[in-house]
Amino acid sequence: MTQPSDSIASLRASFDSGKTRPQAWRRGQLLRLRAMVEENESAINDALHADLGKSGFEARMTEIGTVLSEISHTLSHLNTWMRPQRISTPLSNQPGHSRVIHEPLGVVLIMAPWNYPVNLVLTPLIGAIAAGNCAALKPSEVSARTSALLARLIPAYLDTEAFAVFEGGPEVSTALLEQRFDHIFFTGSEAIGKIVMTAAAKHLTPVTLELGGKSPCIIHDDSDLALAARRVAWGKFLNAGQTCIAPDYILVQETVADAFVDRLKASIRDFFGDDPKLSPDYPRLINERHFDRVRELISGGDIAVGGETDRSVKYIAPTVLTGVDPEATVMREEIFGPVLPIVTYRSIDEAIGFITSRPKPLALYLFAKSGEIRDQVIERTSSGGACINDVVMHLAVPELPFGGVGASGMGAYHGRTSFDTFSHARSVLTKSEHFDVPLRYPPYSKRKLGWLKWFQ
Repeated sequence: MTQPSDSIASLRASFDSGKTRPQAWRRGQLLRLRAMVEENESAINDALHADLGKSGFEARMTEIGTVLSEISHTLSHLNTWMRPQRISTPLSNQPGHSRVIHEPLGVVLIMAPWNYPVNLVLTPLIGAIAAGNCAALKPSEVSARTSALLARLIPAYLDTEAFAVFEGGPEVSTALLEQRFDHIFFTGSEAIGKIVMTAAAKHLTPVTLELGGKSPCIIHDDSDLALAARRVAWGKFLNAGQTCIAPDYILVQETVADAFVDRLKASIRDFFGDDPKLSPDYPRLINERHFDRVRELISGGDIAVGGETDRSVKYIAPTVLTGVDPEATVMREEIFGPVLPIVTYRSIDEAIGFITSRPKPLALYLFAKSGEIRDQVIERTSSGGACINDVVMHLAVPELPFGGVGASGMGAYHGRTSFDTFSHARSVLTKSEHFDVPLRYPPYSKRKLGWLKWFQ
């Protein structure tokens, strides 16, 4: 069996050859990646359904379509992104000109999670290719069918001298993290993110950590409750709640709490019928261990909707909890499943205080008509991203950087930000040889000091 060290050495030799730098190579690989996704959509759908019970529509919306859109956006803008940026040069460096060039980092490692196992491997890869890097890819062994499919397809479509896929469990991840990379891009839990960052520190390798946390959603009393309930129910129970930016808990103004819960019930029934277990559009949890963990969280409040479970098929119904103790486990741990706790608040100050007393979330959602309320929430809180009067959809704006802050992660990607993440912005100053100001050279004098002050 080829050792990770041998494969990484081969990738580095390929990068050092300069083959990944030309724009034509980058475009060619992006086009091959697009062909891979388009020509194998049926196989991708089958793998996602086997791993997570995803419907074809959800697979297209959140995985396949997202990747294709990112490729198209990148191809449209790559020439502009690669172009050197002219920078104003001060008088003290005249005659001369300054520019920033974006050079590839080298060999990067992309470690992906199981919840969106196509999107979260390929979307970072798009940025790595666009920036001219070689990449080692580690899909999650938990989503085994999708991992196996990517391990088969990627070498069949992309340059095998520049990209390598590593399948396996924690032992493979550990072996990879022992190698020296020029950047590590990790998506997953905070606990594993700490392990990745510790390993990266041994080589002084920069990292992008896309983690998670408990993303709050505020429902203010002036919001359109029916619209808010419909959008929250969609975003929360998408992928059976196994989404890092899903609304993790609701803060609803107490005067409209009962009405909001009623509309949530109606939305869930509209989406999945009287028995969501029979709906072809409602996914399953990834495995029994994850099922057991999420099922325990249901005990954290009074069941207003759902609560039914079936371990044999890893099914947990869309569940809404009321009467939730803010210190219950369901309010302290990231849920990552189809359980939605609801906490009431009296004033917006109380809601903001509740959020700011906890670790900074990956996303923050607010439903409110009042511009004053919107401004207060955005100005007085911090989160990786935010969305007003919707959930999750900020992810679909390619030029909005997507990433966390504090415990929810560091660094960002999507669109131009992905290109920048996998590039080094190199400063270059070019001076003329035809004129040399003697001011900077010794011996110094009061007259020279006066000129220096004038220049500066």
